Amino acid sequence: MDVPHFRDYFLAIKLGVDAGASPFFSAGLRFFGAGALLFLLIRIKERAPLALLISRDLFLVGTGLTFGTFATLYWAEQFVSSGTAAVLSAIAPMMILGMQTFGLKQKMQPSAMMGCAVGIIGVFLLILPNLSLSMNAHWLSGCFAIILGQVFYAGGTLYARRSKETAVSPIALNAVQMMHGGLLLFVLSFFTENGQLSSLSQPVFLLSLLYLTVVGSMIGHTLYYYLVTKTNPVFPSTWLYISPLIAVMAGFLFYGEELSRMTLIGSITIIAGTILVNAEALKSLARKRSLARKPY
Repeated sequence: MDVPHFRDYFLAIKLGVDAGASPFFSAGLRFFGAGALLFLLIRIKERAPLALLISRDLFLVGTGLTFGTFATLYWAEQFVSSGTAAVLSAIAPMMILGMQTFGLKQKMQPSAMMGCAVGIIGVFLLILPNLSLSMNAHWLSGCFAIILGQVFYAGGTLYARRSKETAVSPIALNAVQMMHGGLLLFVLSFFTENGQLSSLSQPVFLLSLLYLTVVGSMIGHTLYYYLVTKTNPVFPSTWLYISPLIAVMAGFLFYGEELSRMTLIGSITIIAGTILVNAEALKSLARKRSLARKPY
């Protein structure tokens, strides 16, 4: 059996799940393993305090940013394509903005309001073909699970920003929250899954796990956590602008997933909406770069 090349984060999850591994258990392995390795390294290098392991703030961040987000995503990718998962995950910036506006009472820019509306239309366009053609209950459940996961993602992101553990290295903070999330995923797996351990030895699953642990969690999530603590909470999630198109194309080219006209329209509409949501932040960033390049 040929081992596929991983071109995208969501496709790597899809390949691992389709290899037969229990979704919650494999997600727990990924995040607890990544968190434990990172924490061990940071303890050796910077002597991060062991008290972080019992931090209430980091437990709550791990519940949202790791457990809630990825329990839903891994479960959903049993029923939806990696491209669909990526596109639906792109609503995370809108979720963050909505929580900031209605929960934290921060002012929403008109362009952001328009972006939310455009993004919701994009989600509807993405779901519409299955609503009208097949009414696949599992597919719909997977879509709604991913959207629910983005609520956890947004909540975890905003709570991480407000966490009291700001004086500690973001690497250590991310490591501990991933360990908490991983443990919760193991608990969920214990009560809901009866997976076949033999699937864990398959080359596709092992490569998927290695890629997601190192590239997705140890590198990608640490960078995300760092940016969350140092910048506007919405800004780090802008990586999701590009991910849907990459995922849709990767799934089509390397995994034989269907690429319909409505999928493309829905994907582009959601991406347009998320860009509008962050229009002011992107303009501000462009102005700063322009000023930095001016000779004095």
